[in-house]
Amino acid sequence: MINWKNFDSLASYKEIADAERVNLAEVMAGENGAERVKKYSVPMAAGMAYNYAAKQVDENVLSVLEKLAEEAQLTEKYKALYNGEVINTGEKRLVLHQLTRGQLGDAVVADGVDKRAFYVEQQDKIAEFANKVHAGEITNAAGEKFTTVVQIGIGGSDLGPRAMYLALENWARKNNTFKMEAKFISNVDPDDAAAVLNSIDVAHSIFVLVSKSGTTLETLTNESFVKDALKNAGLDASKHMIAVTSETSPLAKSDDYLAAFFMDDYIGGRFSSTSAVGGAVLSLAFGPEVFAQFLEGAAEEDKLAMNTDLRENPDMLDALIGVYERNVLGYPATAVLPYSQALSRFPAHLQQLDMESNGKSVNRFGEPVDYVTGPMIFGEPGTNGQHSFYQLLHQGTDIVPLQFVGFRNSQIGTDVVIQGSTSQQKLCANVVAQIVAFACGKSDDNRNKNFEGGRPSSIIVGESLTPQALGALLAHFENKIMFQGFVWNVNSFDQEGVQLGKVLAKRVLAHETDGALKEFSDLLNI
Repeated sequence: MINWKNFDSLASYKEIADAERVNLAEVMAGENGAERVKKYSVPMAAGMAYNYAAKQVDENVLSVLEKLAEEAQLTEKYKALYNGEVINTGEKRLVLHQLTRGQLGDAVVADGVDKRAFYVEQQDKIAEFANKVHAGEITNAAGEKFTTVVQIGIGGSDLGPRAMYLALENWARKNNTFKMEAKFISNVDPDDAAAVLNSIDVAHSIFVLVSKSGTTLETLTNESFVKDALKNAGLDASKHMIAVTSETSPLAKSDDYLAAFFMDDYIGGRFSSTSAVGGAVLSLAFGPEVFAQFLEGAAEEDKLAMNTDLRENPDMLDALIGVYERNVLGYPATAVLPYSQALSRFPAHLQQLDMESNGKSVNRFGEPVDYVTGPMIFGEPGTNGQHSFYQLLHQGTDIVPLQFVGFRNSQIGTDVVIQGSTSQQKLCANVVAQIVAFACGKSDDNRNKNFEGGRPSSIIVGESLTPQALGALLAHFENKIMFQGFVWNVNSFDQEGVQLGKVLAKRVLAHETDGALKEFSDLLNI
């Protein structure tokens, strides 16, 4: 039987708090450090590995984390989730994003429908549609092929798909699977839509409107913006637009769209990259086969998350080390630092994924918790970040745990040898140097040049960033966040914190304001 208990009520909570701290600079020095790098590594899907040698853990801390995983019933709760129990207690919903890429357990039937069959059906419909677009069987009114796809959505309908598109764009070009350029419109700021529309040939563009409810203010506003541009160009908008929505939304059976593909309430926006939300734009951009490879990598990682042995479960291990850093060591933030330009928007996606999921101060039953929960997430690709905010990471007053991602080989393969090494070797040398510099530091009598060290990091390492590797990377962080939410006893799958501002914005637009709301409205001439 599963018990949902607050973290601080578990016996292992006190035990982990009392565990002896690890002197990271000491254990990472010399041959001790070399042995840790070899030992503290866990295989991930798609040939990657999660290495936590530079984290503040040792055998004692790890043994306590194993007790925590067992006492918090993390494996059992994950099983309950993928077998279709109501895990999203706030909205009384199932949580089924894993089911979009594979069936881990029992058949899940909801609303009288086998949900795995439903998701596969939508993927098949998207694949058929994308193939017809690529073959020129679905064209614009002039019978000409579409060359650009534009996704209109916000939040999870934008951040995840955009990050995934950018991650695979160069890979697809190199591997001759690049079909259509993709653009994204998200912000209600008119400059966003105008800039995208000015950069494309609307006559040869197909637009993907993504809104589960069919009522999202920003998305519908941008749809009107696009429809107006199509009309001004003498084009029939209904011949240029498709919808990704729920079966019950007003968009589902509208004649305004060439086709409609469906999602449901069991997949939150930030977890929707492997659903039709990501499937439509990525299949149009790269072909359905590439999207399928992306799903395969995610499914393989999901299976690893089922492992009951913490030390062979990279997602759960990463999660529990993060809990230890947040709740015991007191670190307030985590920096995500991919040493791959292709992952330039991946940290932004993880900001929403993590902070919207576990940025909660009440437990699953609406009761306040007396411990900290989700960390602040930020990041940029290396080496750019090194010339930006690494100063604070190295010598600032706060210690910020770091999550590096690195690949041995570049995506495109084009490189040059300068001063005896390639650009890729220089990139990898930088990430290696940073890990050791953060962990070990450097003593100097000049305090301005002194590095204390003791700053923890982990790294996910792969051969190159392929669709499978990207899927595995995405699933790793989705599962990590899920496990942390289980430990903190919060509902990681609702987002009430984004609702109040939306409600007040509608009041402002309806001129139903008073007090500060009215004064600020006047200030901005609304």
